[in-house]
Amino acid sequence: MIAVEAAPLRWTWLGTVPYREAWSLQQRIAEARRSGELAEDVVLMLEHPPVYTMGRRGDRAHLGAGPEQLVASGADFVDVDRGGSVTFHGPGQLVAYPIVRLAGVFPIPGHPAHGDVIRYLRALEQAVIETAATYGVAAERRPPHTGVWHGPSKLASIGVKVAGGVTLHGLALNVSTDLGWFTQVTACGIADADATSLQSLGAAGLSPELVAPILAAALARGFGRLEARPSPPS
Repeated sequence: MIAVEAAPLRWTWLGTVPYREAWSLQQRIAEARRSGELAEDVVLMLEHPPVYTMGRRGDRAHLGAGPEQLVASGADFVDVDRGGSVTFHGPGQLVAYPIVRLAGVFPIPGHPAHGDVIRYLRALEQAVIETAATYGVAAERRPPHTGVWHGPSKLASIGVKVAGGVTLHGLALNVSTDLGWFTQVTACGIADADATSLQSLGAAGLSPELVAPILAAALARGFGRLEARPSPPS
């Protein structure tokens, strides 16, 4: 069981933010959380303009015709320090970046300075599964792959980093994303998979901003919080 904490899970909707800008913001907030300057965990919710990101364990063979061609298609390309391989972020996709002190959410007995990354990943997946169910969409895990799926199609990608006990990066849920962007790469390095979205699975009329509070509430439950509370951007 996860101990329920009195403090709510704070989250904020930032709108559309270029990837590099959001990455820099994550790093600043994570450093403040590590130092104690920031006393509470927070989840950043946003959309990105079109961008392909490549994780630190990615294979360049997953990039299709290569970074130059991806950029020529109208997207940015960024090498990042999360796990996983290449994925796409863009309009119509809800991106959530939880910045949490992992040991305070998923402690490892006998190791108070460390948190359980596997439990954290499963909690992110469960939050997406619950969010999809809110809109009548059945979603599930697909071991051994991380993420959330509808059959062979990936609905949400997950890639994280933990530095100094604090999480960065997070999850990307396709709400009404143009799925054609995914066809240019081997997304997440999984050759036998394609991408799907809530919209393509029958949940029409949604936007990332509308779905954000539903996902925030599901994350709060997964992290053992009493509620999710929106906070204005600082």
